[in-house]
Amino acid sequence: MISSAASTFARRVGSSTAVNVSRVATPAMGAVRNLNVHEYISMEIMNEHGIATPKNFVATTAKEADDIYAKMTAAGSRDVVIKAQVLSGGRGLGTFKNGFKGGVHMVTKKGQAGYMASQMLGQELVTKQAPNGIICQKVLLMDRMYARNEMYLSILMDRAAGGPLLVGSPKGGTSIEDVAKTNPELIFTEAVDINVGLTPDAAKRMATNIGLEAGTDSHAKAVTLITNLYAMFLKCDCTQVEVNPLTETPEGDVVVCDAKVNFDDNAAFRQKAIFERRDFSQEDSREVEAAKYDLNYIGLDGNIGCMVNGAGLAMSTMDIINIKGGKPANFLDVGGGANENQIKKAFEILDADDAVEAILVNIFGGIMKCDIIANGVCKAASEIGLKKPIVIRLQGTNSEIAGKIIEDSPFKMILAKDLEDAAIKAVGVAEIVKQANKMNVKLTFESL
Repeated sequence: MISSAASTFARRVGSSTAVNVSRVATPAMGAVRNLNVHEYISMEIMNEHGIATPKNFVATTAKEADDIYAKMTAAGSRDVVIKAQVLSGGRGLGTFKNGFKGGVHMVTKKGQAGYMASQMLGQELVTKQAPNGIICQKVLLMDRMYARNEMYLSILMDRAAGGPLLVGSPKGGTSIEDVAKTNPELIFTEAVDINVGLTPDAAKRMATNIGLEAGTDSHAKAVTLITNLYAMFLKCDCTQVEVNPLTETPEGDVVVCDAKVNFDDNAAFRQKAIFERRDFSQEDSREVEAAKYDLNYIGLDGNIGCMVNGAGLAMSTMDIINIKGGKPANFLDVGGGANENQIKKAFEILDADDAVEAILVNIFGGIMKCDIIANGVCKAASEIGLKKPIVIRLQGTNSEIAGKIIEDSPFKMILAKDLEDAAIKAVGVAEIVKQANKMNVKLTFESL
């Protein structure tokens, strides 16, 4: 199954030097966000670019799943695989919240497809990558491919390589991270010069290194597939294409049996057909709402909500919260030119998060003056009737005026003199609220 990779040790083909290849599906906080699409959509896009996948169909109801299975077997399919369509790796080892185990199953007889679909559809699948569960609204039924070999193949943007990097292994069908740990010599890479493109020699080397014998029909088919995959990577503005497993059948065909494709959000304007298929139900609703207002938001698992202007400052704020013994509930960068609507929406998102027990606002007045930010904060907090305590640190242009605005505001906030003071106060207040909530005690806060 596809896995979200943190890092993998790789050996560059043609060199005896071991290198460390960073494989990050989602960029660092504050960087570009990437669109991830369902497996069936990935396969449709691959088919459009001459890349072979098993015959497959999507069902949204149990009856539809049974009907599709009947049609597939009538058309000559042998065994059929049913797969939950959720944006997470490790589906096969996952468990639905209704107790049904596994998001990937074999269907071998009439009635099974409908039953399995009924246990998956409308249910949340909990996986190693999605511990809180992700709703399953579609299932994919596809031909089972009998494998002579299972291989791994991916293309991703790599900073160390300065462009696209082709990664492959003859040991596919399992976690590539595990392979990298136990058998790093089985991970092969090919850096691609973006100005030259993927050369035939590089494609042939990769086909050989993933375990296919040069001169065979399957090797030639793999070279064509790798070439087409790179063409798709460029044409569709992909940031990652990951195939695991890439299967060689007994007949010598080379087929993509599981795929994960990510697309650069900055390319949405020229990849409209792809971005229109975005499944917002698979994403954090807070992140979706924040994106509508050009807010950079990433949900975390702490209890201190953060609202900061600037990605670097936001990460520093989260670091010092951790140092002082707290845990941030989110990364939230409102940007250097945040307006009142954006600030209001940021507060609404933080206020609606049940895990947030205190909010730390850390603003540096540079592009935007502190007094303008202070007015926006006070107005937004009052309009939405915010009940959660706010610790606020304002520094920069007109910070003294901003402090007076905060002090005179009917909505009371706790002022901090610097970032360390703000973190200490936020961690302390959050702990007080946490203990009060345990005892069902209502608290109000007022700065002195």
